[in-house]
Amino acid sequence: MLAPGTAPRPSAIGGYEDWPSYLRTHPRHLAETSAGQELADALGVPAGPAAPGTVIESEATHDGVTTSRVSWQLGFGPRTRAWFLRPAGATGPLPGILALHCHAGIKSAGAGRLVDPLAADLQQRLYGGRPFATWLATQGFAVLAHDTFSWGSRRFALGTPPWRTAAVVEGRKALSREAGVVPSETELYDAAAAAHEDTVAKAAGLLGTSFAGMVAHDDLAALQVLAGLPGVDAGRLGSAGFSGGGGRSLVLAALSPLVRSFVVTCMMTTYRSLVPAYLDAHSWLLQTPGLSRLGDFPELASRSTADSFLVQYALADELFPEDGMRDADAILGAPPHGRYTGSFWPGGHAFTTDMQEEAAAFLRQQLSPVPLATARQNGLS
Repeated sequence: MLAPGTAPRPSAIGGYEDWPSYLRTHPRHLAETSAGQELADALGVPAGPAAPGTVIESEATHDGVTTSRVSWQLGFGPRTRAWFLRPAGATGPLPGILALHCHAGIKSAGAGRLVDPLAADLQQRLYGGRPFATWLATQGFAVLAHDTFSWGSRRFALGTPPWRTAAVVEGRKALSREAGVVPSETELYDAAAAAHEDTVAKAAGLLGTSFAGMVAHDDLAALQVLAGLPGVDAGRLGSAGFSGGGGRSLVLAALSPLVRSFVVTCMMTTYRSLVPAYLDAHSWLLQTPGLSRLGDFPELASRSTADSFLVQYALADELFPEDGMRDADAILGAPPHGRYTGSFWPGGHAFTTDMQEEAAAFLRQQLSPVPLATARQNGLS
């Protein structure tokens, strides 16, 4: 019982108070391979709903792409919102791609950075100025881009942050006052969410899962949604992601045989190369306790049953040393890994338009989509 005049302690998992009960009633994800099951167990991935009920909220066509706003409820936390994009007029079946947004330290928004022209600043900095998911649809794919656990529509409620997070927010406000600027609500939220990720990771560990395991849970559900959307060929599914999204792509492919081809961009190295100088640059998407017992990052990528995968490396990547990337490439390229393609690019941590072109061409070759120009010639748009 609280003492008179004492404010109640704020929730450390605001908006997710039903998360513990969900985990109690949803046992571990059951993978279809032993390699996938070992990864699911290491990450503590809970089983998700077999087929989330999807609602199409709106639809519009611009510049040859039809975009639908869709949503579904996973049974805990806020409702998931997503974008479904495909060539205008295409009747399918088209190969489907799950476009996985990066981390970027920005959690106020999620997949919108892959679609929304209002995210131009982030797109310019990390995606070559291009809304990647929208552009990918012009290449003949049906694309689903969703907010995952703790981002965008699935973010935690931090209006009244827990104590440690509140201290960070107050420090940010103090620095802003000294600089004579007023931070926006979005900037304050992102500062809070960056600090709060530690609390979420601790909560996940106490609940028998992990931060990465919960992100994988949401991604597996989105993959099921994509497979069931109209005009999507569920036998030709792939995933692609940059940075944290690349890590998500790797994990998703290892957990689900639905992924036939995948792309990992700027998210491949060896564990050894991260210690001691590069470790602090990364989030809980990368650093799950005990994961190294299953092997190094390249070996985790090889756990998938996908027919093929592409890993793109940036030689001047600020987050990964070149020797770690070279070692990962050597591991992945060694026999019998005939499914692997690796490419090295100049420049820093970014998914440039040239890299996007290569990724789309790779997925096109592996999944055989109908290019937008062909669709138009056939009267599909």
